[in-house]
Amino acid sequence: MNLWFTRADAPLDQRWIKRFLPDHWTVDFPRGSLASMIADDAGGTVVVAVSLLRRGDLAGLIWDSVDRYSHPGHARETSRDYRGCKLGFRWQSTGIAALDVINGPTLTIEGRDGAGAARIWLVRLWNYAVGSPTDARIILDFDALDGGFTLPANADRVFPRDIDRMFISLVAPDYLALSTTIYAASVEGRVTLSEIACDGSGSVLACNDAVAPETSFGLATAYDDMYPQSPSRIIRSVERLGYRGTIVHYVGMSHYMALGGDGLVDASRTLRTPALDWHRELARLAKLRGYDLIWSLSYEIFDAFCPTAWKQRAYDGSAALTFYVPPSTLVSPAHAGAIGWLGQVAATLVGLSVGQGLVPRFQVGEPWWWINPGGQICLYDTAARAALLNPPAIPSLAGSLDAATRDLLDRAGILLAASTASVVAAAKAGAAATVSHVLAYLPTILDPARPELKRANLPVGWASPAFDRLQLEDYEWVTGGRDGQRAAAYALVAARLNYAPAVQHYLSGFVATAGERDQWRAIIAAASDALARGIGAVVLWAFPQVVRDGLTLFGKEQDMAPFDEVDFPIAIGVQASVAPGYSTTIVTSASGREYRNANWQQARLRFDAGPGIRGEAELGVLLDFFRARRGPAVGFRFRDPFDHGSAALGATVAAGDQSLGSGDGARTRFLLVKAYGTGERRRITRPVAGSVRVAVAGGELITGWTLGPLGAIDFAVAPATGAVVTAGYLFDVPVRFADDRIDINRATFAAGDAPSVPLVEVREDL
Repeated sequence: MNLWFTRADAPLDQRWIKRFLPDHWTVDFPRGSLASMIADDAGGTVVVAVSLLRRGDLAGLIWDSVDRYSHPGHARETSRDYRGCKLGFRWQSTGIAALDVINGPTLTIEGRDGAGAARIWLVRLWNYAVGSPTDARIILDFDALDGGFTLPANADRVFPRDIDRMFISLVAPDYLALSTTIYAASVEGRVTLSEIACDGSGSVLACNDAVAPETSFGLATAYDDMYPQSPSRIIRSVERLGYRGTIVHYVGMSHYMALGGDGLVDASRTLRTPALDWHRELARLAKLRGYDLIWSLSYEIFDAFCPTAWKQRAYDGSAALTFYVPPSTLVSPAHAGAIGWLGQVAATLVGLSVGQGLVPRFQVGEPWWWINPGGQICLYDTAARAALLNPPAIPSLAGSLDAATRDLLDRAGILLAASTASVVAAAKAGAAATVSHVLAYLPTILDPARPELKRANLPVGWASPAFDRLQLEDYEWVTGGRDGQRAAAYALVAARLNYAPAVQHYLSGFVATAGERDQWRAIIAAASDALARGIGAVVLWAFPQVVRDGLTLFGKEQDMAPFDEVDFPIAIGVQASVAPGYSTTIVTSASGREYRNANWQQARLRFDAGPGIRGEAELGVLLDFFRARRGPAVGFRFRDPFDHGSAALGATVAAGDQSLGSGDGARTRFLLVKAYGTGERRRITRPVAGSVRVAVAGGELITGWTLGPLGAIDFAVAPATGAVVTAGYLFDVPVRFADDRIDINRATFAAGDAPSVPLVEVREDL
């Protein structure tokens, strides 16, 4: 599949939008409080729901001059000049500080003054309101806009030509700046901006309007990363990027849950009102646009919000903490209160689906016993100790374990399976038609260094039909080139849990940082491979990384270009020609200076095999072969007479000819390459069967490896860290006929003139 990393400055189709379009507002808030936004572009409306945890908390409705959340194919232009722009809307609010009070809604504008110095202006909305403190019409003319509490006495004219960001502050009626006092019950409010209109010469912005072709992949979304945006903006982007079928939505670990007066999860409630509103709208739009929506809920909770008794713990009593800063924790499968609360959340989520006419679908996301940085398993919280009958410490999970330890891990697996069954039962009690899923992250669960961990974290209690769908994820192996481990893991999971491919899902991704975005190529290849294996649904993880990297896919997955693994049937003569070529763009300036851009990293070969044809018998063979390939439609193998081995022409192939890379103790797949000096490294995709010789750390291996597709060497055991992998081989070039016809003149051929049989190298999408 073709992919492209869309740049912000790429020449794309554009449309024109009004500044302050509802869908392009965002929200934010301090951790523990919550705000969500529902937008309606057609109706010119933004609805913000707010839940404030502390007396000093402030939520904001934000307009940013820089579009920080859109995929580059959908981003609006950056314009910090607000001259000639007039914003009007109707303001309606309940539950928050009214427009006329001291700390009432204020438009904070961040930018620079006429001298370029950073400035903040505080524009009191009440100064521009007509109506009541909770229901008023407001008009803001940026050419005549003043900050200050009272006007004209405190007027502070806004400089409209260089504005970075502005936000409307939303606080509790008894707001006290910097107060950390937690309310006994969160203060909840709602603000509606309706009849939003922006007029004037500066009111229009250019906006990219790219639409990608449909793919066969679904997409994963995540509330913790995407809460600032409206659901409509997200669904629209998912659709325009071509993703279809399935959306797996992770509700997160830090924002959705209701909190009590102690700042911890309130086990008597599930989702807070802003999260409930947001997710209900997501379900409505998913139904409207034809998506299957799978709610994903994990055992992971932001550590500061998690009740102490719920946390998994190591043998020394330390809590299971993830590597995030600040960290999250994992709830214990043995704690009835924690698992019961997760079940209530699951029932709430599937209820949202039913309410919008969707088939309810629910995923228990990566439930496991945590392994701490020291390698100890965290199954020693008070509830787990009781359920596991005061289990002894497990110093290490590495290598072989004794019978007592294996038995303990089996019992922990039974406990984990019982907890997931309880959560699924609660979901099905909320909606009997719920389709259940479980997600397993194989690189951790099936870590070769901890071969017995699967007893606890891939329990046999998950075997079909415990869940309706099994979902697997293995991105760490994908991006690390560990295809041998992947294949072995799939076989193990199939034998252990017995889910047919059609009832499995594969989650492919993700890319941790923008600097690693080339990993998408391997991720997309793995996703395509899953479809080829008959997996029921394939989902890319996740939307925030797709947007960040500008990932754009082109078209549905297709079979490789037709190729027959057959040799060109005629032994070519010494007069056959080869012509390696490059594509170089050369621009000459008026001064005569040249600017050169190499469009190809590797040469593309052209051959003329005509001079190798001797006699009418071979001519007949050529014509038959040409017809069988339907001219250039089907590729085939061709032996380059000048370059067909890993060693120099005429030299004997040796296992140490070409370096394929160094082992890291985990990578099992290495690709055949041939180096040309210190520059080009050419992928070899058509090695000659039986000619390949492989060595690791200088020692040739007769067994322990296999030759995979497209010149891949797959090891049964990963080469050790630092061990150099080398190979020697003979190889063919993948080619096709260059033209749709071959011109042969019988008279000239009989007189000794050779026909022209042009061949061109086939570039394969690797």
